[in-house]
Amino acid sequence: MTINCKGELVDLKTPRVMGILNLTPDSFFDGGKYKDEASILHQVEYMLNHGATFIDMGAYSSRPGAEHVSEDEELKRMVPVIDLILKTFPDTLISVDTFRSKVAEKSIEHGAAIINDIAAGNLDDAMFDTVAKHQVPYIMMHMKGTPQSMQKEAVYEDLINDLRFYFSKKIKETTSKKINDIIIDPGFGFAKTTGQNYTLLNHLDMFQTFGLPILIGLSRKSMIYKVLESSPKEALNGTTALHTIALLKGANIIRAHDVKEATECAKLVEALKENAL
Repeated sequence: MTINCKGELVDLKTPRVMGILNLTPDSFFDGGKYKDEASILHQVEYMLNHGATFIDMGAYSSRPGAEHVSEDEELKRMVPVIDLILKTFPDTLISVDTFRSKVAEKSIEHGAAIINDIAAGNLDDAMFDTVAKHQVPYIMMHMKGTPQSMQKEAVYEDLINDLRFYFSKKIKETTSKKINDIIIDPGFGFAKTTGQNYTLLNHLDMFQTFGLPILIGLSRKSMIYKVLESSPKEALNGTTALHTIALLKGANIIRAHDVKEATECAKLVEALKENAL
């Protein structure tokens, strides 16, 4: 199970960690933390040195109820940082977290390797054609509505079957466009209640039937800190516990704020699997 990132084949049979770099002032955990060149480069270097295969950059906060940001503002935040990172760390595999095709295209032109779309093309009709044109790996997530409305739309006939149908339809659409490297993300926290998130985690292995890599993003999310009656800042231990479960249920990529801890988690789960009788 490999994906082609700028001519480099990345094997996902061994779990990989995708480090999060938020370029927004209002992200739920680290919003506004990385706002100058020095802090950005320091964090990227730290993540790369501690095992991140990918760096996922977002310039539009998708937390529930987040403020809408214009396309021009998203580009203004994103493109100079791609240039900065690749000038300093030229081998970095950058994933761009965007649902806009124009942002995706500009980012790829400046050296981004992956597009990570929370809307799986639902918020921009040109997204699939843009990804197909540039032949980059495409992460498509499950979400209903928009970041502003999604928490009102956590209604399903059957959560797992509804998501499986959603992905089967999206996979058919993207493969018909000749998008070759597809990664699916079930969308923890996006149009899902806390209980639904745990149902999804319980049945994560059911998404392996698509034969595609699975990315999970549950780092420090409310499904953890609400149960623990704590906060995002106190949710690292809970994050690691759920990362372990997700890896045992077939996750291939962990999208995480805390790269060192996520990498250690992946190594321990791999050791467990290698020594299973």
